[in-house]
Amino acid sequence: MDYISGWCKSQRRLDGYTVIITGSNGGIGKATASDLYSRGARVIMACRNIEKAEKAKKEIIKENVCKAQMGSLAIEYLDLCSLKSIRSCANRILEKEPNINILINNAGVMMCPESKTEDGFEKQFGSNHLGHAYLTLLLLPRLIKSAPSRIIFVSSLLHCIYTENFDDINYEGSSYSSLFAYACSKTANIVFAKALAMKLKEHNIHNVTTYSLHPGVVKTNINQYFDKTAFFLFNSIFNSIFTTCFWKTPRCGAQTSIYCAVDEDCAGESGLYYSDCAKAMESAYCRDEKRISKLWEITIKMLKLESFYSDGNIPVSDLDLY
Repeated sequence: MDYISGWCKSQRRLDGYTVIITGSNGGIGKATASDLYSRGARVIMACRNIEKAEKAKKEIIKENVCKAQMGSLAIEYLDLCSLKSIRSCANRILEKEPNINILINNAGVMMCPESKTEDGFEKQFGSNHLGHAYLTLLLLPRLIKSAPSRIIFVSSLLHCIYTENFDDINYEGSSYSSLFAYACSKTANIVFAKALAMKLKEHNIHNVTTYSLHPGVVKTNINQYFDKTAFFLFNSIFNSIFTTCFWKTPRCGAQTSIYCAVDEDCAGESGLYYSDCAKAMESAYCRDEKRISKLWEITIKMLKLESFYSDGNIPVSDLDLY
């Protein structure tokens, strides 16, 4: 699959840039971190498992040892299932980093058993969407100050199966489906990228751009819960047909994230959806402006950020948030 997939062709250097990548201790997050580190960026690996992150850091340094002008790597603890952890991580980064140029919201959980985050949110929506939205909004003033900057959300083609209206996110009035909960969270990634792009444009902030993307079916451990939550036929199809015909390596799967982070061709684009290093068409649901506005309002309310984002206001300095 790697041979027929899109690859980022940009040779752009990122010397002096600071990049944050969530979930970069393995899979496409690690591959993305390695690429941007090789371009000279300071890469902050925001991860829940510090031991795995330290191992990944050593491996990234080793695989780039023969290259010149590397950047630097740092590790920050981040648990996207805890708003407290996200606040602490954001505060530490803001204290240490004068600039933040690229934020890649990469970490994700897929089709896990029904459970809640520390703050009572359905786990997939809470971590895949709300956790990343919260991190993004906390870091947004610094991203604005560091402009031009880019904010990237790793979504999934499975967003296309979501047809609800964000009315029962925590499954309090309906039976739980791990597949549709995942699709909901990935839809939210795309819709939130569009909502944020719209809000920034409304405030005449044009040099902070947002992107969402489908990385492809990548050979990582994201399907670790399938034995518990996927019905037999789905699990069989995924582990046979997909693994033989559609699997991408993590390096290949990282290419669209890298493209959205560095390529000059998409520098002026914002709020769009990408696949195989090119603009793609997301579901019609994700292009519905009423749903875009609704998700923004739901997100701000669930994160209790109304006082900072009232009337659509976008804080432009760190003092507006702290």
